[in-house]
Amino acid sequence: MLNMHNLKQGLIDHTEPTRRGRKLLLCGSFFYFFLLCLMCFLPQQPEPGMETPGIQHFGRIVVLLIPLNSLMNIGQITSVLQLIKVILQNVANIFLLSPLIFQLLWLWPWLRSRKRVLLFGFSMSLWIECSQVLLDLLFDANRVFEVDDLWTNTLGAYLAYLGFCYLKDRLSLSENK
Repeated sequence: MLNMHNLKQGLIDHTEPTRRGRKLLLCGSFFYFFLLCLMCFLPQQPEPGMETPGIQHFGRIVVLLIPLNSLMNIGQITSVLQLIKVILQNVANIFLLSPLIFQLLWLWPWLRSRKRVLLFGFSMSLWIECSQVLLDLLFDANRVFEVDDLWTNTLGAYLAYLGFCYLKDRLSLSENK
């Protein structure tokens, strides 16, 4: 809450969101989390001709435990369209958590450290991947636990952190002018 003493002393941080901004960020975070759940947990239909190499089956559990699988198996890509889809899938995984993390950084000051963002991004990614395994055990959702998703999602969380730091610094600089 604003008080007159802080206002007179100039101690208000104008780089922090206003009450209305916080409400907007909170709504945006819930909305993005909802979309994230739909994208990660709704059953997928396998695409003919796009079988992922390196997939392992353990009963109903499907995993891809080969690090950098797309790079390791690039020789199995048979068309330019497949190559584009593989590249887009990896880029999408990098930016999957970024919008949510970016919003949460504005809402949660305790998250604003490199270590916490990396741990939070990795934990969230691990929760998604493990939930997909559970989902496949309960229903046949055609989901795959992928090791690469863990590091690409964590990288995306870190990129959101860098974007947040950059924007916060720019806002702080413009405030001081």
